[in-house]
Order: sequence, then C-alpha cells, then structure tokens
Amino acid sequence: PLTCHLRGNWWGHAPYKHGTPCSACPPSYGGRCKDNLCYKDKVTESQRSQEETEENNYIEPEAPRSPQKPRPRAPQPKPPPLAKTPAPPSNPPPEEQERNEVVNTQQMSQLVTCDTKLRDQCKGTTCNRYECPAGCLETTGKVVGTVHYEMQSSICRAGLHSGVVDKDGGWLDVTRQGRKDFFIKSNKNGIQSLGKYQSANAFIISKVAVKAITCETTVAQMCSYQKLVKHCPRLYCPRNCMDENPNISRVIGTRIYSDKSSICRVAVHAGVLQNDEGGYIDVMPVDKRKQYIASYQNGITSESLQNPPGGKAFRVFAVI
Repeated sequence: PLTCHLRGNWWGHAPYKHGTPCSACPPSYGGRCKDNLCYKDKVTESQRSQEETEENNYIEPEAPRSPQKPRPRAPQPKPPPLAKTPAPPSNPPPEEQERNEVVNTQQMSQLVTCDTKLRDQCKGTTCNRYECPAGCLETTGKVVGTVHYEMQSSICRAGLHSGVVDKDGGWLDVTRQGRKDFFIKSNKNGIQSLGKYQSANAFIISKVAVKAITCETTVAQMCSYQKLVKHCPRLYCPRNCMDENPNISRVIGTRIYSDKSSICRVAVHAGVLQNDEGGYIDVMPVDKRKQYIASYQNGITSESLQNPPGGKAFRVFAVI
C-alpha cells in the first residue's frame, strides 16, 4: 500500500511550534507577516535592486552647523619685565609724602580748673589724665574723703590732699573705684577734707609715671590692661624711629593699633610725633579689634591684621 508522508503529520509530532507568529520566517520573506503567516510580496527585480541600492547607499545628513569664527592665535609670551627694586616705604616721592602727611594734636589728658569736680568731668566716660594749674591750695573747692575720694570732690585739690601734685600744679591720673560705704575726713598737705558716712561712688589719684622707651618697645610690654587701672605711663620716644627695621618695629593698624606694634613708630605714623624730634606721648589701652587696617602715613606703611589671637589695642595722644 502507498503511504503518504506529509510534513507535520507524524504521530506524536505537532504541525507547528509554540512562539511568536512569523518569528521563524525565512530571510527571503523580508520579515513580512500576514494573518499570522509568513508573507512575500511580488516585486520586480529592478525594484529589489533599487530598494537595496537606496538602503545600502543611504547616508544620514549631518545637522547644520552654525558658522564659527576662526579662533585667534594664542599670543606669544612676552619676556618677563626686569625686576625693579621697590623704594622703601619710608622714602616715598616728595609729593606722595606731602599728600600723606598727618598731624594729630589730640590729647588724652584734660586741662581742668581748681574747682572742677570729677562728677562733672567724668560722666559716663573713662577718666584719664588731668593737668592741674598752680594756686589750687588757695581755692575753696571741697574735698570729701581720704585716699578714696567722693565724686563731688575737686580733682586738683584732691590731688593736693593726696600729695600727688603740689602748689605748682601738675599731672595726675584718676581711676574710678565704684561705690564705697563711707569716706574719712583728714587734714593733709594743707587741705582739710570732709567725711561722709553714706555710700557713694569713689575715685583714687595716682602720680603720672614717666618712662623713656626705645623704638622697639611695644604696648604689650608697658601697659598692664588691668580691669580697673587702665593707665599706661607717659612715654618718651627717641628721634628717628621711622628708620628702624619694620620687621622688628612693626606698626599694625591705623588710629587704633595692635599692642604688638612699636609705640614710637605708631606715634610717627599717627602724626603725634615728628620723626626727627621724638618727645612725650600718652597711650590709652582700648579693647582689642577684630580687624586692623593698613595705611601709608608720614613715611610709614602700617600692616593690616584680621582676627588676631589674644592681644589688646591702644591709641596714642600728643602731649603739648
């Protein structure tokens, strides 16, 4: 008997495979699928060759570019200029020196009369240094207390009573002492003081110390910066401190200076002293600053300083 063997008609074999329809079509079908069966279009040989040619030779056009300017050539490096030796800051041109000349005649000390009371002279301010005239022994300004004087006392007559100045007058320092419970009367140096047995604000009087210093001396060496006593000695500066080495005799700041500064060079920079003369100056300690500003004045260039660790500040004043 004749037996027909048809593909897919074998016992135990399925006529199809599980999967996506048309996923196993021959390449000649070009991947076409119709009704879930492989499908092949009838195309002429010329169409096939044209399609292949267009497909194989197609080149994607480039995106249009914006016109660019030609890059400039890098300039040739110039040889470095010859190094010039800078003029020392202490010897600027004459016109610059004249333009930066500063003169400061402000005094820390105050000239008072024989009857001036500390209460009237020292309201809400730090009491400093006073100059008393001659002849206060013959006046009638009252003095209350002994050693500690009440604020209504005459400054100069309290100075006489304490023995700090004499009948010819002179300089004295005053320091406030807060409240005292009582004040004792006494007769000293030709002046009878009064007693007071009530609490009141008080002050003490001290001599003005005078010290000669060098161009390198700093305020940190001369002023104690104590909380109550804020007086530095009256200082005498030598001549020509402007010519000192600025690395050793530094000037840090303007108007208010760091206590690491040379006192005498600061005095020249601030215009309190003439460099070629020297002389006496007064120094006042002040609270430290977070910033010290540099400047060029009177032939000296000061330094700037930011947030210095520790240290204090000061000002300088003329003595006339």
